[in-house]
Amino acid sequence: MTAQEYAFLVVATIGSIAAIAVVTARNVVHAALYLVVALLSVGVTFLLLGAEFVGWVQILIYVGAIVILFLFGLMLTKAPIGRDTLDNQHKLLGAVVGVLVFAGLVGLITSAYPLADAETPPPTPGTSELLGRVLFEDYVLPFEAVSFLLLAALVGAIVLARKDDGEPS
Repeated sequence: MTAQEYAFLVVATIGSIAAIAVVTARNVVHAALYLVVALLSVGVTFLLLGAEFVGWVQILIYVGAIVILFLFGLMLTKAPIGRDTLDNQHKLLGAVVGVLVFAGLVGLITSAYPLADAETPPPTPGTSELLGRVLFEDYVLPFEAVSFLLLAALVGAIVLARKDDGEPS
C-alpha cells in the first residue's frame, strides 16, 4: 500500500466514526461538532484525490459556513438541547427506514456503476476555470437560491435572537 492509501484509510476511519457519532450523539451541539469532523474528512479525501479546489471549497463552505450557521441557529433560538428532547419511541422505525434507504442506495449505485466497467479509464479531470464557468452559467439559479436561503436563515436567526420575551422589536 502507498502512503496515500494509508492516509485515505485513516481519514475514512475517522470520518466514519464521526458520521456514526453524529447520529448517535445525545447532545445536538456535540452532533454538530461531530459533523464538522465528518465534513472535514470528506474535504481531506478530496485533497488526497488531487481535487484541491473541490476539497478546499468543501472545507470552507460546509465546515466554515453551513455548520457554523447551524450552531448559530441552535444557540440563538434557544432550542432544547438536552437528552430528554432527543429520546422518543420511534427508534425501531428509524432503524428500519435507515436500512431500507441504505439498501436502496446500494442497489442504485451497483446498477449505475457495475463492477464490469471498472477497467474503463476515468474521465479527464476538469479545471477550476471549467468548474466555475459551469457553476455560474449553467447552475446560477440553484446557486443563487441556496445563497438566498442561507441569507433568509441568518436574518431569521437574528430576528429570533433580538426578541425579548414577547415584546415587539
